[in-house]
Amino acid sequence: MSDYIGTDGTFINSIIGEGTRFDGDLTLSGLLRIDGDFSGTITTTGKVLIGKNGRARCTIQGDTVVIGGVMKGDIVAAEKVIVLATGMVIGNIVAPRLVAEDGVLLHGSFTISTHRDAAGTPAPVEVYNPFA
Repeated sequence: MSDYIGTDGTFINSIIGEGTRFDGDLTLSGLLRIDGDFSGTITTTGKVLIGKNGRARCTIQGDTVVIGGVMKGDIVAAEKVIVLATGMVIGNIVAPRLVAEDGVLLHGSFTISTHRDAAGTPAPVEVYNPFA
């Protein structure tokens, strides 16, 4: 078990620290915190947290994703995506809930859906865009 406890009391069992660069695919359960540079794919049944100094160029599939740094790629979240005021997301998001604080930069396609596929992942739905 991890000795590091996050601000919400959850154990962080995987950390990519500041000054660290990791390229590859991660499959885990539990919480992953990225404070360094990550490139690849992340699949988890838990939470992914990209810290204020973290940078990720990847695809994330998880329960909850919190972005405080820079994220370039696609996110599929079973519960929610939270983009903090220091965060920037360039990519596509599919989730039942999206929370974005003041000052964030978001660029991409956002599908907010409570529909789920057979695996329990949020399934995209047709979204009417009157400006298209």
